[in-house]
Amino acid sequence: MVDRLETLVNTSKVMPVTGSLLMDRKKILELVDQLRLQVPQEIKSAEEVLTQKDQIISQAMVEARRAKTKAEDEFKEKLGQSEQRKRADDMLREAELKAARMIEQAESECNSKRTEADAYALRALRAFERELNSLNGSVRKGIDMLAGNALVSSGAGPVSTMTMDR
Repeated sequence: MVDRLETLVNTSKVMPVTGSLLMDRKKILELVDQLRLQVPQEIKSAEEVLTQKDQIISQAMVEARRAKTKAEDEFKEKLGQSEQRKRADDMLREAELKAARMIEQAESECNSKRTEADAYALRALRAFERELNSLNGSVRKGIDMLAGNALVSSGAGPVSTMTMDR
């Protein structure tokens, strides 16, 4: 349309002195009518483009919000998993340390009990040894006494006795 109007202006006769154009009225009115018909159509097309643009922007914003929410949820989930993993690792380390302390304490108590048991056994064996030595002395005295009595009754010489070694 604009090109046809421009062609009409360029091909029209110029009036000398005033520079005005002498144009064909019928052609101009015909162009104006076509412009009137075409402009609303162009406006309607532009409005449709704007509506589509608004819909595209709106849809893009919805998608962006959805993607942002999804990313935030994934981040929170991974952060939660990371925190849970850290807590689990901390609990495991704490349990390992506690177990090591318990083992160390048990070994210490075991060594202490073993030392106490060894000392008790040594005391008991020494007491038993003293008792045996005492009994051995009593046995020796009994043997010596019986041997002496046997000599006196039989009128024979001294009887040889065996000594017990410790």
